[in-house]
Amino acid sequence: MHCSDDVTPFFRSYFKGRNVLVVGGAGFDPRACNAVQQLQGSGARVQLHLIRELRPGPTDALTAAAEKNLELFQELASAVQMTDVEIFGNDGAIVGGRRAARAVSDLAIMSYDDVIVDISALSIGTSFPVVRLLVEEFSRNAQPKNLHVTVTHDPSIDARITRTAGDRPGWVHGFSGTLGVDRDQNPARLWMPQLASGAQQEIRRIYDFVQPDDTCPILPFPARDPRLADNLALEYREELLSTWQVDVRNIVYADDDDPLDVYRTILRIDDLRKPVFEGSGGSATILSPTSSKLTALGALMASTERDLPVAYLEAENYELEASAATQPRTGQSEASSSLVHLWLEGEAYASGRPAMRREV
Repeated sequence: MHCSDDVTPFFRSYFKGRNVLVVGGAGFDPRACNAVQQLQGSGARVQLHLIRELRPGPTDALTAAAEKNLELFQELASAVQMTDVEIFGNDGAIVGGRRAARAVSDLAIMSYDDVIVDISALSIGTSFPVVRLLVEEFSRNAQPKNLHVTVTHDPSIDARITRTAGDRPGWVHGFSGTLGVDRDQNPARLWMPQLASGAQQEIRRIYDFVQPDDTCPILPFPARDPRLADNLALEYREELLSTWQVDVRNIVYADDDDPLDVYRTILRIDDLRKPVFEGSGGSATILSPTSSKLTALGALMASTERDLPVAYLEAENYELEASAATQPRTGQSEASSSLVHLWLEGEAYASGRPAMRREV
């Protein structure tokens, strides 16, 4: 993993002259182009495949912001392809993840040295299936040679983006585990939501969908705002004390700037529960990445490796504050932004290392 100031020297030393495919989002997010900007300066031969998530009734401001990002993408990459993905079907069902994964499966990824999935401007429901599809290619000893994930983390921009969640929670495509298949199983359900400010209604709906036996909420600590975990605990005090009846010992703390900390924490808890419930129907650890994209990346790694279910509520639309929509798309991102690079599969690891995605 490389973060912030470590990313640029790594990109320049590793990607120079390499044939790189970037799968990213053609959205409004001001951070959408950051990873490609860094790659362009490294001397890599970059080709882009953008996924444009289509939701009903986008505002003029969002459309204009997305067009600015697209113009910059076209300046940065030698070739740009675009796939439009309807997030909702005609009946209101969530179909975006399945369609995005199908589009990526049609790409000639074997012709590239490296494939990078930049999740900065992709929703959880789209990015999770795409990354899992590519990880599974490695479990079958397929190409490309290397798989990377990047995300630009900036809590100040997250605070200026408001999402209106739908009313139909469900499993992210490819992440239902055995819960969405074997209805005869009745494992003890542990739900691990990543708490975020302003997402109470969304998290309540996911809770009603999951119907967990126990809840271990994940709070960000340490974080850039040292009081963030305390403020979230106060915001969710009714849920913590009444609805979920969470023992204070079951509150999980994970580093807000380190997806590997989130990843290891989830795996550790999953490991501890397995022997306890082995003789009584088993245990199911269910994740809900409703916080930042960076902490969601830790949940993505854990759920991919262990085939853990991911319960999620897709956004129907977004709103972007004018101050974020009008910031420049060229040059370096804001000082508070941090580009994070994770090398998931490939030449960085020993030849005998098992693939991240394993049969369970």
